[in-house]
Amino acid sequence: MFATFSESVLVAIFAVSSAVVWLAGTRLSKATDILCKRFRIGEALGGAILLAVATNLPEIAITSSGALSGNLGVAVGNILGGVAIQTVVLVLLDRFGIDTTISLTHRAGSLKLVIEGLLVVCVLVLTIMATQLPPSVIVFRLTPGGVMITLFWLLGLWLIGRAKSGLPWQDAAHASRSRDPGEKEPSNDRGNNTEVTSDGSTAKAAVIFLLAAVATLVCGVLLEESGSAIANHLGMSGVVFGATALAAATALPEVSTGFALTKLHDYELAVSDILGGNAFLPVLFLLAELISGRAVLPHAQGTDIYLAALGVLLTSIYLGGLIFRSKRTVAGVGVDSLLVLILYGLGMAGLFAIAAAPTIGGTQ
Repeated sequence: MFATFSESVLVAIFAVSSAVVWLAGTRLSKATDILCKRFRIGEALGGAILLAVATNLPEIAITSSGALSGNLGVAVGNILGGVAIQTVVLVLLDRFGIDTTISLTHRAGSLKLVIEGLLVVCVLVLTIMATQLPPSVIVFRLTPGGVMITLFWLLGLWLIGRAKSGLPWQDAAHASRSRDPGEKEPSNDRGNNTEVTSDGSTAKAAVIFLLAAVATLVCGVLLEESGSAIANHLGMSGVVFGATALAAATALPEVSTGFALTKLHDYELAVSDILGGNAFLPVLFLLAELISGRAVLPHAQGTDIYLAALGVLLTSIYLGGLIFRSKRTVAGVGVDSLLVLILYGLGMAGLFAIAAAPTIGGTQ
């Protein structure tokens, strides 16, 4: 149906869907903040589960639609391209979401976030390894790669939950975290719900969360359909479009939730949303396999592996930032964010060069 629409109509659908996804993201962030405090989930685990799944509903919709239609190129490119571009969202939060005199990773410093970052690296490395397996290794619509990625993700959630109750060494990040002038010290007493009560009840927060999640899901489908039609009109390859324009549009929930959370000075949850979402994205390969009945990763192109490696590189840089917690900023962002931005730009230039290069021996 979307193929019959004119370019102006497609652009309008794409723009309106993006706006709704943005607004829904702000509601998700506030509702998640309330739910994390009410149920004492903790910022890291709340970001790794609640926000990670909810803000990635567009990716879930795109992956499901691509698997159903057999268009796995857009689905794979969106998943792996989404990891890289969602990591760059941290650069935006570092520059525009906080006071530019102190870096984001210093403010959000937490060993639990380091565990989340390591989880991202692990699932992406497993993704790269799974691309080398033969496509015939599939049983009951399951492949070793998809299963191992999911198991590692679940193990990572368990470790994050364990870290919530304490780590073997002192996590003094919260006590020493620098704040903006006039910023209030966040209460460590999760039983104190004075501020939460003023924002509404737990039931109201849960309803808002569900409604915002549904809006994100529906508009994610519209983004995928209209975006794919626009790509066809422009003659863009599925991999390039999925890793750039489509990934940027479906990253809007992370951008809007991130800005809303930094406004609340909840820096740990803002960073956890990004890292948790990136760790969750490769799990969608298992969903694509279950829907399509095909081994997805063994058919990955060189560009897909390239994007996965770029995601590992960018995540590793932020891991260093979280460990060293330097306050220093350059051009209004932390040194780690500046390096991530430069490498992402170079990485995208390389992606376009790979996509434009002629195939050799039937592969790219």
